[in-house]
Order: sequence, then structure tokens, then C-alpha cells
Amino acid sequence: MKKSKITLLLMLAITSVFAQKVKKELVVTHQYLNIPVEHARERQRMHLKLPGTDDRSFVVRLSDGEPDYWVFTDVSAFIGKTIELEYPKKVKGWDQIYQSDEINGADSLYKESNRPQFHFSTRRGWINDPNGMVYYDGEYHLFYQHNPYERNWENMHWGHAVSKDMLHWKELPDALYPDKIGTMFSGTAVVDYQNTSGFRTGKEDVIVAAYTADSPDTEVQCIAYSNDRGRTFSKYEGNPVIDTKAKWGTRNLRDPKLFWHGESGKWVMVLFEKTGMSFYNSGNLKDWEFQSHTLGFWECPEFFELPVDGNPEDTKWVLYGASGTYMLGSFDGKRFTPETDKLRYFRGKMYAAQTFNNIPQKDGRRIQIGWGQIEQHGMPFNGMMMFPTEFSLRTTRDGVRLYSEPIAGIKKLHNKSYRWENLSPADANAKLKEVGGDVFRIKMKVKLLDGTEFRFKYNGNPLVHYDMNWNNLNGAFYGGDQIDNFTFYYEILVDRTSVEVFADNGKFSLISQLEGAKNKNGFEFEENWGSIRIEELEVHELKSIWE
Repeated sequence: MKKSKITLLLMLAITSVFAQKVKKELVVTHQYLNIPVEHARERQRMHLKLPGTDDRSFVVRLSDGEPDYWVFTDVSAFIGKTIELEYPKKVKGWDQIYQSDEINGADSLYKESNRPQFHFSTRRGWINDPNGMVYYDGEYHLFYQHNPYERNWENMHWGHAVSKDMLHWKELPDALYPDKIGTMFSGTAVVDYQNTSGFRTGKEDVIVAAYTADSPDTEVQCIAYSNDRGRTFSKYEGNPVIDTKAKWGTRNLRDPKLFWHGESGKWVMVLFEKTGMSFYNSGNLKDWEFQSHTLGFWECPEFFELPVDGNPEDTKWVLYGASGTYMLGSFDGKRFTPETDKLRYFRGKMYAAQTFNNIPQKDGRRIQIGWGQIEQHGMPFNGMMMFPTEFSLRTTRDGVRLYSEPIAGIKKLHNKSYRWENLSPADANAKLKEVGGDVFRIKMKVKLLDGTEFRFKYNGNPLVHYDMNWNNLNGAFYGGDQIDNFTFYYEILVDRTSVEVFADNGKFSLISQLEGAKNKNGFEFEENWGSIRIEELEVHELKSIWE
């Protein structure tokens, strides 16, 4: 074929592609644009051209048939103004986009069949790592990795929710949107009370967020700031504040953790770089100086100090990464010195857990929330946050260890409660028939009398399976606590799609997906290769946090 003919065909093909592009302008009159999504379609990039700010650009599976569900974008900041939408080709869903002051599906919001009832989940889209967890003036801020436009991972934004008790959450508009530097990966937030950054413009203390901007070529560290209690953020004009690709020769450079180190009078950033965690110092949150590097961790650093056995004169620092494997040691403001090998306090479907900065000193708690890698089948949202837990360091026969227990505030969710003592499995199973509802908090003290193992089930699915011979709890190695007395303590949180088991007052915990019911037997103990006595048993039916 002649070159001129090939060129003509290519020009016609290109012209045809561009001819499919569609645009429209509209005057914003309502809070939301509702957008239909169909998963059988390929992702295409939509552009929202917005006056006076960066455009929003994201990929979305705009429907060309019956929508699987609807997503939305908040355009309330542009009411009365004209915006422009652009999409690569005309599909049926293009004409179905509409404005409203309610999201499509608002009538069933938080009532969906697989909506977690006492764990945070986003209204629409994908959720993963918690970010920027900080307390300020009566509010707990939870930011998180969010794809607002699909139930799968993409388009990383920082979602945002606030709470006064870490139980009941109000979802706010997304806080950080992708920009020319990259999409918004994980990070943290602090309250800059002394205005070391110079970002404060009014009476409110400034909240400063550090985040990773991710692009195909590299990952760099940026900061943004808020002077309105975290409702809106401005990105620092000098971003990025750290770009270390040339130094490390890798693009794995992400997830800054910030905190103020009072002893040295400096801000500290712990940053995942290549194969471990780097420590940086700054006086103003803008200019950072590398100090040291600790090998052996992968992404999402967390770092904090805790008293041992509640003694403020005896403290240790805890360093962990996304998997939750941790080390204990000391810290001088620049360098972490490990005092243990890698340890583990949980197993299962939690990842990238973070703790709240700035919880008042009179409170003194170190509270964690982790990303629950839990599938919400058939829902227009996916993933969740696990229930908040309080950390403590306690002395065991193996040395000092990290414990994690549900926050005491869970008692506010108790609805109907049951308590029994000294039951055989048959007696316990009969009592448990009284329990109703579908979300629960359960506490038990069980003594193994003979044999090696026992199970506690819910609708045919094991919630607890302990095997003393192999020292396994739900398939994970766990030797127990004071195993020689054969008495086991478990606290179990059951939501519609998840199970959290805390063994021996939080010494070890397991997070798993709650599988579909195999029967309608409710809760029941099962003895196969052993016999047990249930010395104490509490069951609390829980209220929904969305009521």
C-alpha cells in the first residue's frame, strides 16, 4: 500500500476518533452531578472544566446501557457558575448525567443490604488507606484514599469524614483532588499551633496535610493547608517539598507521617523510601532535612511513643508499616534505634492502619483505624474502615508487646444485652437462640477441659476456631496468653460483612470477611476434638451508627 494512502487512512481514523468527543456546558444549580456507571464499559477520561480552580479529570465507566449504579461529584462550590464537561465519545450515559441536591440512591443510603452498620464506609466508590487522621477542637478527622467514580481502585483522591466520638461519622466533600503533579496518595495531617509554616490566615489554627503525589514516573511529597477546620485545603505553591528519586533510584517513595517532636523542637516526617523508613526534620513543614533510615518496612509508616504498663516514666517508640509488623525501640528526634526484631499484633484483612495525631494529652490514648480489605458484594461502594482500637504496651513473659482493643465508646452502641455464666456448650447454644439482629459485640471466657480445639460459629461460619495442638487461632499461629491455664478470652465484633476477633484483651487480633450464611442457626459453640466450659458470655446487639 502506498505511503500516501496509509497516511490518508490514519488521518480519517484520527478524525473519526476526535469526531466522537462530546462537550457540554451547564450552569450549576444544584449540589451534585449524578453520573451513571456500567462496569461492562471501558474506562474513559472525563474532564470537568471549573472556573477559578484546577479542572477535575478522572476516568469513569460511563454507562451505555442500564447503569449498574450511580456515582456523583460535588459541585456546590460552583453554584451559579458555568462549567464544561468533556468525554471522549457519545454514549447513552452522557445524556443521563443530571444535577440534584441529592445523590442518586439517597433513599436507600446507609440501609443497603451489605452496608457496614458500625464501621465507616463511603457513600459511593472505592475506599482504602486511612490518611491524615487528626483531632482538632472537638472533631476527629478521617481522610482516606478514595475513588469517587467506581467501586474499584483508581482516581486517588483524599476523601473526608468527621466525627465527635469516632463512632458516628459525617462524610464531607473530598478534600484533595488529583492535579498536574499526580494523584493523591497517602499521608498525614497535623495542627500547626505555632504557625511554624506561616500558613495561618485567621483565628483558626492551621491544619497542614502532607501527602504523596503519584505519577507514572515518580512519587514526590507535597503539603496542603486548611484555615477552615479542614473543610477546604490549599496546596502549597512550592510543592513538591521532597523529591528523592535521584537519591534512591526508585519510584517507591511515599506516605509521609508527620508529628511534632517536643524534645527536639522539630517536626518529624517518617517516609517510606525504597526498602524502609526514612526520618526527616523540619522547622517549618516546608524545608526537610534527611536524618536516618531504618530498613525492613514497606509503605504507610506509623510511629508513636507509648508508656509501658501505663508508666509515663518508662516509654518505648513503636514503628510499623502497612502490614502492621512492628518494632519497639528508642528515638532521639533523628534516629530510631530498634530494641526488638519484627513483631506482629494482628493478622488478616486489614492494611495501612494509622493513628490519630493531636489527641489531647489529658486523654492520652493512641487510637488506630485501619483499612478493612473487605468486599461489599453488590454495592456501589467497596472497602471500609475497621473499628477504632486503642493501643497499649504491656509486659508479657516474652517481653513488652503491643496490645489493641476496641475503644470503650463502643458501649454507646449497645442495644439489647445478654449475660450468662458457667454454661456447657449445649446450654450456651440454647441461650444464644434468644439473640436477634445482625450486628454484635460478643465477649467470652472459655476454658478448654479436654482435647485440643473448639469452634464458635455464626450461621454455619466459624468466627473463632482455636487449635491448641497447632497453636492456631483462625488459621494464624497464636500461642495464647498464659496458655498453661487453658483459659481463653475473646472479644468479637460482627458487622454485616466483617469479623474482628481480639484475643486475650487485645494481645492478638484477626480481621476477616464475614462469609454468606450457610444456615440459619445463629451463634453456636461446637466441640469436635475437645470439650469446653463457657465461664462467661456476653452478647450485645448493636445499634447502627447511621440511625
